[in-house]
Amino acid sequence: MQSIALVGASPSPNRDSYQCMQALLAIGYQVIPVNPRAAGEQILGQYCYPSLAAIGHAVDMVDIFRSSEAAFGITEEALEIGAKVVWMQLEIRNRAAAKLAEYAGLKVVMNRCPKLELQKPYCANLQR
Repeated sequence: MQSIALVGASPSPNRDSYQCMQALLAIGYQVIPVNPRAAGEQILGQYCYPSLAAIGHAVDMVDIFRSSEAAFGITEEALEIGAKVVWMQLEIRNRAAAKLAEYAGLKVVMNRCPKLELQKPYCANLQR
């Protein structure tokens, strides 16, 4: 996995999405911020897109920093752009979205943070 679209990315350094993006960039992942309110701006030096479709190419993983209710629509968009993984952040759970993604052959993670997971010893080999 090389590219991660981070939906709900924030330009504010005190937000969890910003800190997660910063950590993923630091270990070598390509992170593409997605946030309609920050579209066209730079977040951590990366161009921010208004939607997944606007990225214009497939990404490996879609990391969802939005509400559980928003996860289904974002998962539908992830399928449309050819993502391989849908990752829902801490406290984000949507069983219907997970079933939709799994049925389409995607891997699904719910209620976890990749930044925190990569800090665990058994995930050290995932660091780029």
